Amino acid sequence: MTKTNYPALYTLITVFFFWGFIAAGNSIFIPFCKTYFSLDQFQSQLVDFAFYTAYYIGALLLFAFGALSGQDLVGKWGYKRSIVYGLLFSALGAGAMIVAVEANLYAGMLMGLFIVALGFSLQQTAANPFAILLGDPKTGASRVNLGGGINSFGTTIGPLVVALALFGTATSISDEQIKALELNKVIYLYVGVGILFIAAAALFFFSKKVPAGTTTEPMEKANKALVTLCVMTVLLVAMFMPVFNSYKSTEAIEMGQLTSQLDTYQKVDPLLTNENLIHTTELRLETVKTGLENYRMGWLLGALIVVVGGLIIAYALSRKSHEGWGAMQYPQLVLGMLAIFTYVGVEVAIGSNLGELLKLKEFGSMQSSDISPYVSMYWGSLMIGRWAGAISAFNLKGLIKKVALFVVPIIAFIIIIGVNSLSGKNMGPLYFYIVCVLIQIAAFYLSKDKPARTLMIFGSFGIVAMLVGLSASGIVAIYAFLAGGLACSIMWPAIFSLSLLGLGKYTSQGSAFLVMMILGGGIIPPIQGKLSDLIGIHQSYIVAVVCFVYLTLFAVIVKGLLKKQNIDVDAIEMEASH
Repeated sequence: MTKTNYPALYTLITVFFFWGFIAAGNSIFIPFCKTYFSLDQFQSQLVDFAFYTAYYIGALLLFAFGALSGQDLVGKWGYKRSIVYGLLFSALGAGAMIVAVEANLYAGMLMGLFIVALGFSLQQTAANPFAILLGDPKTGASRVNLGGGINSFGTTIGPLVVALALFGTATSISDEQIKALELNKVIYLYVGVGILFIAAAALFFFSKKVPAGTTTEPMEKANKALVTLCVMTVLLVAMFMPVFNSYKSTEAIEMGQLTSQLDTYQKVDPLLTNENLIHTTELRLETVKTGLENYRMGWLLGALIVVVGGLIIAYALSRKSHEGWGAMQYPQLVLGMLAIFTYVGVEVAIGSNLGELLKLKEFGSMQSSDISPYVSMYWGSLMIGRWAGAISAFNLKGLIKKVALFVVPIIAFIIIIGVNSLSGKNMGPLYFYIVCVLIQIAAFYLSKDKPARTLMIFGSFGIVAMLVGLSASGIVAIYAFLAGGLACSIMWPAIFSLSLLGLGKYTSQGSAFLVMMILGGGIIPPIQGKLSDLIGIHQSYIVAVVCFVYLTLFAVIVKGLLKKQNIDVDAIEMEASH
């Protein structure tokens, strides 16, 4: 049995922390940017668009190089060097963020986040197989799950640290005060993050305990799949450009002028203002806004159709001839790509739109500076589920496993409460969230580590939670939306396991395709953001319902497909972790 290289493993899991820390911190950054830069909800969601689109572009570039050269670039460099390069690239992104913040330029900040995430894409491509390489392959899942647990810890404290950087130690800051804030603390934050990236890269590079991790396995040919993905990318650009350009259109300019006029009228003595003029201005503003927002929404839905339609067409063409399609010839993989797209999209969208939701009167009229405990609990909910999901990797049996499955989520919940309380946040309103955690524990007992069963149960849990959130208000609805994190927590390994079954020599390629579909985090949140501009932020959570419905259906459909391929789904346990 191969002995685990613990020094290398402990060095490796630092990068897992970075992924979670930055990704969850964006959920605080989004409502802050919306207020500070006077953005609409869609524009604020471009933080997610920049961050998660970079994962897709990075993975696509790596796949393109491999498909054209016949050699895996990460394998050629080695996992060690690939992670070093990824960390240095992310450090470059942190530098770009510093420059953008200094220039007070929102577009520059988005570019900085894009570069940071591009580095993350390279790190993530190398880190998961590297963790398996650092010991006995039979215990590889436990090492990947350890990384996932550290990643989730990063998602829990990320919102707290980013909130501290943005708002300081003040308990509450109004929107007017936010607009007057100086962003020097954000510069300090990214200086610190950049230094940590460079320090981690140096630790990897100079450590003699960390092996090179080079591989010489050839890449399976999939040129038709590559062409399809490139065409989809071009079409996605074509769909988003009209939306971006619409913010400089004559309609957008007129909207700004009409809004300014109404603001002026409100400041003037109502007795001196013509009521008919106010009414006419309001009607014109509503007409222009509705037309423009419907136009934008149409193009965004077009982007969604490009992804869904492109993958379905690719699979249909592969049925006629398997040659050149690689892993895309398998229906479980194509449906799984859509499932990962949907899962990452809904996971990010719930958290990223949460700040705006909590500003509503029926949700407590919170300021942007008040929301970090709730955002931390949402991302912490994923930690609760992932810690519980990691138990199966440690070969616990019988009563011990059942006890651990109950105790570990409770401990994770207490840690989230404790970390937030130590940072000075009032966690009193979230104490009874333990009820939702207990429901999740019951779902784990029912799931029995079977991926299809797990996804069906947790998908249904997500549907119910979102419907309760949509139909209720106040703390009940808040708990319901936060429970979306509990529902999402275990979905990544379930989807991965189901999607890769039966792929044989295309398993590695299929895994790369699935990672590309992290793209969902860059498309679904902006769609929900634009929908909220049309129908309101609370009602926009209908997007989450649709996503959970597909994830539940995916489990049912794929289970049937795999049985037709004579694959016993119930005999498979989950072996992957996000």
